[in-house]
Amino acid sequence: MAPGRNRRWLLRLVIAFGFAQGAVSMARPAVSYRALALGADERAIGVIAGVYALLPLFAAVPLGRRTDHGRCAPLLPVGVVLISGGCALSGLAGSLWTMALWSGVMGLGHLCFVIGAQSLVARQSAPHEQDRNFGHFTIGASLGQLVGPIAAGTLIGGPDMAGTSALALVAAGAGAAIAFTSLWRIEDRTAVKSRTAEGDRVPVGRILRARGVPAGMLISLSVLSATDILTAYLPVVGEHRGISPAVIGVLLSVRAGATIACRLVLTPLLRLLGRPVLLTVTCFVAAMLCAGIALPAPVWALGVMLAVLGFCLGVGQPLSMTTVVQAAPDGARSTALALRLTGNRLGQVAAPAAAGLVAGVAGVAAPFVMLGALLLVSSGVALRSPERTAGVSGGVGADASSRPLRRGGWSRSSPRP
Repeated sequence: MAPGRNRRWLLRLVIAFGFAQGAVSMARPAVSYRALALGADERAIGVIAGVYALLPLFAAVPLGRRTDHGRCAPLLPVGVVLISGGCALSGLAGSLWTMALWSGVMGLGHLCFVIGAQSLVARQSAPHEQDRNFGHFTIGASLGQLVGPIAAGTLIGGPDMAGTSALALVAAGAGAAIAFTSLWRIEDRTAVKSRTAEGDRVPVGRILRARGVPAGMLISLSVLSATDILTAYLPVVGEHRGISPAVIGVLLSVRAGATIACRLVLTPLLRLLGRPVLLTVTCFVAAMLCAGIALPAPVWALGVMLAVLGFCLGVGQPLSMTTVVQAAPDGARSTALALRLTGNRLGQVAAPAAAGLVAGVAGVAAPFVMLGALLLVSSGVALRSPERTAGVSGGVGADASSRPLRRGGWSRSSPRP
């Protein structure tokens, strides 16, 4: 199957990602509520949220190396098993340290699934389709982020917060298992055989020096940190401001719904503005809105801010994937995506820990000001990110491994910002 000919695999991947991400998005606020019920303070919430990213931190690059010279699909069911088990066992845990452990298992499963899925999209998409296909792929994540918090908010509440949050975590584990139904024969095996014979491993330093890779990593880190801390700390903000878990679930889902809307119109936005300008504007607006969440706004104003924020955050992930894939050297695209995910996980370790420290000192709204500063830096970096690479504007069948992409993703005819 040549890239771009049949996209049924992409639809099935979006469905599977929707269930996997939905389970994680349901489990993350449920973990926070269960930890609060077990006596955790803001700093402990930050530590538990950070452990979610700690185990995957050391696994990303080896998994990317393996995927560059083998199949992508085997990582998908492994990821589903770890997500499902991590969710369910977090609900059964009776102490904060065991909750942190199973949260880390959940994060490792999410990493396995995402590396396999992103590599599959990069491998089975023609270069000029990558922005669109990565955008459609991340709709699965947004659907999960839309449904998961609502489901968590529906189940969690009442006097028995520990019991209802445990129920939500077990239900999230069951929901993740449904992703198995869409994973059968999702990868074209004939395309893998030609890749297993490729040359030596590309050094990590060369990948990181490729123009566009560091920018894509920073933008992705910032956007994911914003989404992650919103998911983990909005329940804490709600507790302090007297907002019920059900309303917090709706607010998080409003953010996710706006992200879906963004990705549905991503292609015309790219044609209108171009990648660097679109990334710059959306990161800047997101920075202002994150800082605005720290203000004591009414619920309706918070909903409006989260809707616009969700739309802006929807741009960063798919476009940073394309930026990294097209900038990476030949034979190292999965490794480059894994490095991007390593940066994400570093952000997921450092950002919640920093957020917990800031919240303990300056209050629960202060982490959102910190996020605003991080997104503001990303806005400046995005202005200098590569707009397109060889083959992106070419016709159908353009070679994804064309030589002009090797040196930082630029062809001689590509415009520089």
